[in-house]
Amino acid sequence: MTNSNPTPITVGVLALQGAFHEHIKLLHTAADLISTPTIQWLSTEVRTPSDLAKCDALIIPGGESTTMSLVAARSGLLEPLRDFVKVHRNPTFGTCAGLILLAESANRTKKGGQDLIGGLDVRVNRNHFGRQTESFETDISLPFLSQTQGSIDGEKDKPFRGIFIRAPVVEKVLPVVEGEQVGEKAREDTVVAPARAVEEGVAGGLVGAEVEVMARLVGRRRGVGGVGEEKEGEGDIIAVRQGNVFGTSFHPELTRDPRIHVWWLGRVAEMVAEKRRKVAAEVDVVIR
Repeated sequence: MTNSNPTPITVGVLALQGAFHEHIKLLHTAADLISTPTIQWLSTEVRTPSDLAKCDALIIPGGESTTMSLVAARSGLLEPLRDFVKVHRNPTFGTCAGLILLAESANRTKKGGQDLIGGLDVRVNRNHFGRQTESFETDISLPFLSQTQGSIDGEKDKPFRGIFIRAPVVEKVLPVVEGEQVGEKAREDTVVAPARAVEEGVAGGLVGAEVEVMARLVGRRRGVGGVGEEKEGEGDIIAVRQGNVFGTSFHPELTRDPRIHVWWLGRVAEMVAEKRRKVAAEVDVVIR
């Protein structure tokens, strides 16, 4: 029997600056591809704390991370964003500038020049590949896309076109700690996100999770040394996941390829369902 009352899941896109319109378009495409009778996917632009309060999940787009953090602070949104990601552990996806904001540590940054939200125990290197003129596109392998569901089964294993515009990379995966990444504070030109305590009742898998490296880019050297020169080693880390947070160095929103958004919405559906089950169980206990 078809469910006449599908469960709504609202995905917000931070709309202070950057490519938020592009993310919303891909969200609509992805939602259509994984449409089911049980879920109603909704999207909204987030500019205020009240906008954020309506959301079950959030995307932080590519753009200018310093501008985003300044506008968020001035509009009273920065602390609610930290609570959304780090206290309530809601599903959050950041691309390029979004990855920087979601990192617990960011280098090549003046002290006091930028506030971070945090959520990913990584150190990011801002503008790793160089200036705007050294931006590039390349095919990248994203093995996690084989987990996608919906109407794109025949495209799961195709390379993804990565668009890198003044892109950061994950320079180091940090240890999982309670509180601030104190060891990072001593580094020159490095900012660290403030600590936030997790609320009680958050699903265990979202607390204390290790950082998963989801993708690497092999064969590129950062712009200062000449973009495109061969680089030895495993390659630069360009996609990571930790608990409720996922981030990429590149801009999937600037392509017409919805596969990453389809994959992420699948994870969102799982996390939201688990959170609502826990809430319902707690309510049932109180009633009894």
